[in-house]
Amino acid sequence: TPFPSLHPSLPPSFFPLPAFSSTNTPPLTTMCVCCSNLPAKPAEEAQKHRQQYEEMVAQAKKRELKEAQKRRKQLELRCKVEESIGNAAQTWNQEILPNWSTMCNSRRVRDLWWQGVPPSVRGKVWSLAVGNELNITHELYNICLARARDKWKSMPTEPVTEGSSLADREASLELIKLDISRTFPHLCIFQQGGPYYDVLHSVLGAYTCYRPDVGYVQGMSFIAAVLILNLDTADAFIAFANLLNKPCQMAFFRVDHSLMLTYFAAFEVFFEENLPKLFAHFKENNLTPDIYLIDWIFTLYSKSLPLDLACRVWDVFCRDGDEFLFRVALGILHLYEDVLTRMDFIHNAQFLTRLPDHIPPDQLFSHIHAVHMTNKNRKWAQVR
Repeated sequence: TPFPSLHPSLPPSFFPLPAFSSTNTPPLTTMCVCCSNLPAKPAEEAQKHRQQYEEMVAQAKKRELKEAQKRRKQLELRCKVEESIGNAAQTWNQEILPNWSTMCNSRRVRDLWWQGVPPSVRGKVWSLAVGNELNITHELYNICLARARDKWKSMPTEPVTEGSSLADREASLELIKLDISRTFPHLCIFQQGGPYYDVLHSVLGAYTCYRPDVGYVQGMSFIAAVLILNLDTADAFIAFANLLNKPCQMAFFRVDHSLMLTYFAAFEVFFEENLPKLFAHFKENNLTPDIYLIDWIFTLYSKSLPLDLACRVWDVFCRDGDEFLFRVALGILHLYEDVLTRMDFIHNAQFLTRLPDHIPPDQLFSHIHAVHMTNKNRKWAQVR
């Protein structure tokens, strides 16, 4: 019987059956007989193949055992880390936070702080450490947010153009939207349609109304996003406004060139003090601090470092202030000193503006700890 037609307009004869004959197709029994007529392997060759097979099986079992041991060690380490975080969180919740004013500057708490604040209490610790010198309330946040929404409704819908004035561009909804889309894109939570898109949009919009003299500046979205991940919306806004009101952050976000140069000059003093060889190499290649520091300081390392590591940097930054930001910069340079001293200007600039995706936290903090922020008996604040 011919194959059924695949289309009504084609006749069955369009699909002819292949022709087989006894002359060109050997029966199955013949093919099997052919295989059986092969000569038997010599005993030595059979023994060799058997030995190779057993070695392969033994190696596979060895690899499987190693993988199992590796997985078991990783699980034990993860359980140990989780247990340590749980114990630390209990200490913060039951002992430190209820007695914040008397304990926050104690040696024990400072040591715990350096090890990293547990994620479950991080937002509370950040809020207390940053403080609220501006006396912003939740009601004020809601007022600023309402103003921002009214402003956005009355704004033209045309996108921002290159010819727009700086004030229009910085305060515009379009620029905020554009920056939000580029904020931690790998997390997919701050982009349009994501669970935190409206929250981040609200905090940034409210700030433009709270500080119209500063407006919105690119990079702010990363700082706001980190706070939103750790705090309720209104509390994130309060911490955001107070953080940006610090002298160093205000100098950068208002692009106060003279003050920024002062910070860069102070940084170079401690750079030469701590890493003279790398400092000389950078000088020789005309690699100035602004090339890499601006992005690091603008986003408080939240864009430059892995998020978990950036949060650990924030832990100590909230306690120690802007000095720690520059200490972290020296720690990074110290960590990669051997690599950087072998690079030219272009490769150094590329490396520092795009740091490795995987940076060992304990290793980095060990190098940060090794940095001395004194020069000729002068501390950071005195040099700056």
